[in-house]
Amino acid sequence: MLFHLRTLLNNAALRNGHNFVVRNFRCGQPLQDKVQLKGRDLLTLKNFTGEEIKYMLWLSADLKFRIKQKGEYLPLLQGKSLGMIFEKRSTRTRLSTETGFALLGGHPCFLTTDDIHLGVNESLTDTARVLSSMTDAVLARVYKQSDLDLLAKEASIPIVNGLSDLYHPIQILADYLTLQEHYGSLKGLTLSWIGDGNNILHSIMMSAAKFGMHLQVATPKGYEPDPSITKMAEQYAKENGTKLSLTNDPLEAACGGNVLITDTWISMGQEEEKKKRLQAFQGYQVTMKTAKVAAPDWTFLHCLPRKPEEVDDEVFYSPRSLVFPEAENRKWTIMAVMVSLLTDYLPQLQKPKF
Repeated sequence: MLFHLRTLLNNAALRNGHNFVVRNFRCGQPLQDKVQLKGRDLLTLKNFTGEEIKYMLWLSADLKFRIKQKGEYLPLLQGKSLGMIFEKRSTRTRLSTETGFALLGGHPCFLTTDDIHLGVNESLTDTARVLSSMTDAVLARVYKQSDLDLLAKEASIPIVNGLSDLYHPIQILADYLTLQEHYGSLKGLTLSWIGDGNNILHSIMMSAAKFGMHLQVATPKGYEPDPSITKMAEQYAKENGTKLSLTNDPLEAACGGNVLITDTWISMGQEEEKKKRLQAFQGYQVTMKTAKVAAPDWTFLHCLPRKPEEVDDEVFYSPRSLVFPEAENRKWTIMAVMVSLLTDYLPQLQKPKF
């Protein structure tokens, strides 16, 4: 009751042009069907149901509306700290996490390989226990998924995957929020992946069918997604009545697709393979020729940074390109992840249609 009274007061103040904020964010009685994510790890979307992923997207939309549109101050993470371990460089992951966590009243602490070498100068077990005693959660951007798995096993706080060799779940949350905002719903969309069988694709494969989305994948021979992940994705498609297809023909994958998606052909750590990869990916550039076989309402996504050989300027800077809203939504989705894993906050915005 107290929470709802504060909400009404804040809303009334905003309508009258005032800008005070009630700072206590205790929630009222939890909803009976409320998804409970507090205390969990986010290592891969494989570990989350469709309803749980939808809840994180709902929370993302709620925070974006209340903070960006209404100008509210929501110190939901006041008094909490986040350890940020980055073995790989980053623009969007670092900025979105640091600014988002701070905007919610928390304190992010950035650690590079100059500060911490996972499993080198200290065992992963010891690092996990030390971090658990000093922070409330850890976001780690690492080379090996196995390092994240061990951190999560040994830590007593939530561990969030900021990117690994196998998965990039927080990027996919931003992608889905962007598509929901644009199309109004995700169910029934056909995603067309044209590029490398990498961590971004793996995360899409672990989640798209849970929303009722179809997935058409084109990769060069030898660059297909991980076979074990493909097997799981096939099972998800069967369970959810969606279609999953894999081909080596980019135009076949693009045919009828609502969303054309690509990513870098040369990920961090693959620089020595550049010449070989550029040759293997000939014909995989997304262009207006690709778009001609897509659905009439096609859009384009790329998680950035982008190279011209992956997608030409005509598509990348076209009105159909959602890459910059997609980049911004990295912030709102990682904020929602942290709030859902660390608090009991309930979204106030009406649940969007998924």
